[in-house]
Amino acid sequence: MKTFLKSKEMSIVGVVLLLCITLAFVSPVFLTADNLLDVLKANSVIGILAVGMTLIIITGGIDVSVAAVTSAVCVITVKLMMIMPDHFISLLLAFLVAPLLGILLGALNGVLVSKIKIPAIVVTLGMMSIINGLVLYITNGVYLNSSNFPQTFINFANIKIFGVSIIILIFAAVAFLTWYILKYTLIGREVLAIGGNKESAVRVGINFDKVQIFVFSYMGFLAGIAAIAQTAYTKSVDPNGMLGLELMVIAAVVLGGANIMGGRGTILGTVLGVLLLGIIQNGLILAQIDPFWQKVFTGIIILLAVSFDQLQYKRSQNKLAKIEVEA
Repeated sequence: MKTFLKSKEMSIVGVVLLLCITLAFVSPVFLTADNLLDVLKANSVIGILAVGMTLIIITGGIDVSVAAVTSAVCVITVKLMMIMPDHFISLLLAFLVAPLLGILLGALNGVLVSKIKIPAIVVTLGMMSIINGLVLYITNGVYLNSSNFPQTFINFANIKIFGVSIIILIFAAVAFLTWYILKYTLIGREVLAIGGNKESAVRVGINFDKVQIFVFSYMGFLAGIAAIAQTAYTKSVDPNGMLGLELMVIAAVVLGGANIMGGRGTILGTVLGVLLLGIIQNGLILAQIDPFWQKVFTGIIILLAVSFDQLQYKRSQNKLAKIEVEA
C-alpha cells in the first residue's frame, strides 16, 4: 500500500483531483455526471490505442501508424457492413473483421521491425503514409455518414448500461484485458522483462523478435477495436478525421508515466494519462479558451508533466546508484 501511495500513478491521481477541483470553480458544469461521462466517451478511442501503445513503448519501440491503421479499418469495415443485410450477423462480422485487419497490419509492422531490423519509427512512418494514401484513394475523400450504416450498428452504438456508454465499457474491457495479459501471462512477463533489461532478457532465452511481433500485432488488434469504437462514437467515417491522433495517443502514454525510451509503463498509468489529457482539454473548452490556444496549452502541460517525471526518475536513479556504491 505504501509503495502504491508513493508511485507515479498516485501522483497522477493527485494532479487529476487538483485539476477537477480547479475546473469545478471555473465551470459548475464540469463535475456533473454527464460531463464526466462525456469526457470518458470522447477519449475512449485514444484510450484503447494508448493501452496498446504502452506495450510497444515498454519494449523500447514506437508506432506512429496507429491512427492510419484505425482509419483504414474504419473504412473497410463500414464499406463491408453497408453491403451486408441489416442483421445482428453484420455486427458480429464487424467485430470479427476489424480486429483481424488490424492484426494483419500490425503484424506487418512487427515483422519489418523484428526480422528486417528497420527502426520502428521508420517502419511505422512509412506505413502511415502508405495507408493514408490508400484510404484517400479508396474513399476519394468522401465522408460516410450514419444514413448509410445498418440500423443494427446504430442501435449498438447507442447502448448504455447503467447510464454508461458501450464505448466507455469497451475501453474499460480493453484496459483490463491488457493489464491481465501483462500481469498473468507468459508473453506479458516477457514484455515486462524486455522493458526492464533487454540484454538480460535475451540472455535468459526470451525471443525478442517474437515479443516485438506480438506487441505490434496486439497494437493492430486494438486499432481494430478502436475503429469500431470510433465509428460508434461519431456514427460516421471521415478519411481525414484521425490525422494527428497518434501524437495524442503517445502523449497520453507518456503522461501516464511511461518512458518514451522504453523500460517503464503501466496500464493504470496510461488510463490515468488518458483521463488527465481528457480533463485538460475539456477544462479548456469549458473555460472558453480559443481552440488554437487549447493546443498550445495542452502542449505546454504535456511538456511540463513529462519534464517533471523525467527529473523525478533521474533523481530516484541517482539515489539508487549512491546506495549501491555505499553498500
